Amino acid sequence: MRLIRVFICLVITSLLVERVSAQVRNNSNFNNSNSNSNLTYDSQGRPMRKNTGNDSLKRRDNQADSITIFYRYFDSTRNRLIDSSINDYSLRSPLPYTYYTTGNLGSAAHPFLFSPLMQPGFDPGFHAFDIYKFTLENTRLFQSTRPYTEFNYSLASSAEQMISFLHTQNKKSNFNFSIEYRFNNAPGNLKNQNASINNFRFTTRYQTLNKRYEAQLFIISNKNAASENGGLQNEAKLDSLFNDAYELSTRLGIAGIARRNPFNTGVNTGNIYKESIFFLRHHYDLGTKDSLVTDSTVIKLFYPRIRFEHDVQYSTREYQFIDYNVDSVNSKRYQQYFNYKNTNDTIRYIDKWNKLSNTFSLISYPEKNNLSQFLKLGVTVENIQGKFNDTITTSGLYNVFASGEYRNRTRNQVWDVEARGRLYVNGLNAGDYDAFVSLKKSLGKKIGSLSLGFQNVNRSPAQLFDPSSSFPINNRTSYNKQNVIRFFGVYDNPQQQWQLSGSYYGVSNYMYFDSFYTARQEAALFNVLQVSLAKKFKLSRFWNWYTEVHLQQTTGDPPVKLPFLFTRNRIAFEGVFYKNLNLSTGFELIYHSPYQRDNYSPFLGQFFVQSSQTFSNRPDINFFTHFRIRSFKGFFRVENLNTLTINNGFKFNKLSKMAPHYPNVGLWLRFGIWWSFVN
Repeated sequence: MRLIRVFICLVITSLLVERVSAQVRNNSNFNNSNSNSNLTYDSQGRPMRKNTGNDSLKRRDNQADSITIFYRYFDSTRNRLIDSSINDYSLRSPLPYTYYTTGNLGSAAHPFLFSPLMQPGFDPGFHAFDIYKFTLENTRLFQSTRPYTEFNYSLASSAEQMISFLHTQNKKSNFNFSIEYRFNNAPGNLKNQNASINNFRFTTRYQTLNKRYEAQLFIISNKNAASENGGLQNEAKLDSLFNDAYELSTRLGIAGIARRNPFNTGVNTGNIYKESIFFLRHHYDLGTKDSLVTDSTVIKLFYPRIRFEHDVQYSTREYQFIDYNVDSVNSKRYQQYFNYKNTNDTIRYIDKWNKLSNTFSLISYPEKNNLSQFLKLGVTVENIQGKFNDTITTSGLYNVFASGEYRNRTRNQVWDVEARGRLYVNGLNAGDYDAFVSLKKSLGKKIGSLSLGFQNVNRSPAQLFDPSSSFPINNRTSYNKQNVIRFFGVYDNPQQQWQLSGSYYGVSNYMYFDSFYTARQEAALFNVLQVSLAKKFKLSRFWNWYTEVHLQQTTGDPPVKLPFLFTRNRIAFEGVFYKNLNLSTGFELIYHSPYQRDNYSPFLGQFFVQSSQTFSNRPDINFFTHFRIRSFKGFFRVENLNTLTINNGFKFNKLSKMAPHYPNVGLWLRFGIWWSFVN
């Protein structure tokens, strides 16, 4: 009842605050503060005149209750709008619905769909927590006419909570900065399962008044701290569970010090991954001056034709597994469950990496009015240093690679071409390369668009497999480079609201793990075919059905275990009521066909293939009520309704299994708010 009262108070407060707070404009009137204005924006967000035959430019009222805000992702030229949708909670969660964890938000995560790492060059080898990170690739560069702030807070069962914050503003038209922070803490449903996520990102962009020089600065920090319990000692006890799963014994950790505390972010047995990135990009342009003249305003424009660009990036990464509680009892568990003989009272593996890279590029723009068409050539020098268990240091490592890129999104947006390549010519990863090309054609508003593409990546084994790493791998040897070829296509029809996509992979020298400490390489070529369909069905005036279906099939018998069918379906009652209430409520169902899910090694932070257990879980069933009142969004969810049993009374104790020895949670309540402010 207390939770419900808090929820109602928040809704009432939002209605009062909305009378004095501003509202982000919707997509239909984004480009203009007044529908009669003849001012619009080009592909780079610069003001340009519409072809209306009217030279007058209406001035913007700075006190108006509206805002013009857009952003583009790092290394992209396409402007995007703030997402105000409410029907898909996974878009606002750190964990996509296509991933499963070891039972707790913030713990190690693995995809249901085949998605090999397709990045050449230096790689430390730890990716179990990548999905939670802030990265350069998902960094947004904002442009806003007024200060804009987003605040999010969510609370779930077992004291799980998440808070996030975003603020961006233009101090001047040529200077913007953004601050973004996210914290998640989940104590977990089992002993020694607490996990926390800390993400911070600062971005700023400055351009001189003559528009010839521009600088972008990014500072990113990520920390994932996840306690590891190794799974349950006896999974059979789940079937006879009457009370809290927290009472069950786990394979790692000491039960006496386990505590379910929402403010506990410490790890006594588990993994701590840290990453810091400092990135500076600046460039100087040679080009053509121009101006936009109206009745009362002259707007100076500049169109670059040649750009000299320099990127400098310094990153530090630390990967650590620790167990400070290895007494005689726990030493026996290591031997019994993981076949690991331990003679120390503390287990500690640490790999630290520092990397400094400098990139010099030359960029040419063939058309002055289209910065989405360019040819880029560059060369990068990387200096790498490693430190292991605070004693062994590897220095003098380096990489030199050349890169090229061509993009052309035509001004009429009919064609969109992207081609890029990268070749490591010298150093640690010499011989690695990446080749990518895609072609997109607009077929008209009624027909949609078609995209076709190809990618080929040749990459060295990760540094985790090098003998210098402190992590315990039994069979380190000289592995060959992994090669992945991918053909893909996407047909998108926004008007009919459906999308069909497919990918075909060819993989050779595939690197994988098949036990807690053993790495393998599959030299033989194998193939994976993926086909996906997403469609919205209009069932009635207010009822909609959203379906996403993924099919996967491998050839031969490769060391890759995938569900043949993976699907998510949402039946939602949706509409706008009482003028400002945008509502979406219904049920969500997620299902995969039976398959042998990968197991997990907490000591290496790696998922590995297994053939002893086949997972045939019930479909996950969630009830949701999502709503938006102007700039206030609320989410209330009842998850894992599929765990209901009535054999011994009305209980939610039929827990799904996430991985061998790792159960999912039972009935889970979750509510949250997303609030947008315009200052």
